[in-house]
Amino acid sequence: RLAPIGTAALIGHAVAEYGWEALGSLGKFAIAIYIGLFLVIAVVYPVVLKIHGISPIDFFRRVWPVTSLGFFTRSSMGVMPVTERVVSRRLAVPDEYASFAVPLGATTKMDGCAAIYPAIAAIFVSQFYGVPLDFTDYLLIIFVSVIGSAATAGTTGATVMLTLTLSTLGLPLAGVGLLLAVEPIVDMGRTAVNVTGQAVVPLVVAKRAGIWDKDEWDASANADLSPADESDDESADAPAEKSDSAEKSESATLA
Repeated sequence: RLAPIGTAALIGHAVAEYGWEALGSLGKFAIAIYIGLFLVIAVVYPVVLKIHGISPIDFFRRVWPVTSLGFFTRSSMGVMPVTERVVSRRLAVPDEYASFAVPLGATTKMDGCAAIYPAIAAIFVSQFYGVPLDFTDYLLIIFVSVIGSAATAGTTGATVMLTLTLSTLGLPLAGVGLLLAVEPIVDMGRTAVNVTGQAVVPLVVAKRAGIWDKDEWDASANADLSPADESDDESADAPAEKSDSAEKSESATLA
């Protein structure tokens, strides 16, 4: 309930301190971030899936609950239980591997927060404060983004990575506070890309390792994603309902 108020306060603070021109620059920054995220989720991931003989359209249809939930919750860790159920039940990845790969990916597979965001943010901050970057700085951005994406926490990872990138390049850390004004807006897209990628990797690795079941894939497009305990409760209730029906039938026969 307080999040919208906090977001409005951050935007108001940015307008008061930097003016409407800065807010327009932040809008362009957000658009640039979403273009980068779109290229990853609509170009890179489909190419990887296609190379391994997996239909991208079929994949995204199955993984949509994870992508949409990640977009609205903005937490890879919070979505992790659903990601694991989708990977094991709808993507036909063995439970033993899914239970290992998904938690690992929630920490090390951060394309949005640790790769795309800090790179574009560093370029934005350098232009905003008039600090030029040379070719070596761009190589440093690539190195920090790639290495940092493998060691970023599932929560607040983007801010930590941005601070690390700016300090490495010698850019003003005040840029972190400036970008916090649009953090909720860009974080939704970043998390959606993160959790989608965390489903791509187990599927591709399982297929390459020969532990992926194509027949199970064909039969699990709309598999139930309810927690295991709820499924067990429903299956436990089924015999009781059948028994009640049998008793009614028997009573009718006797009558």
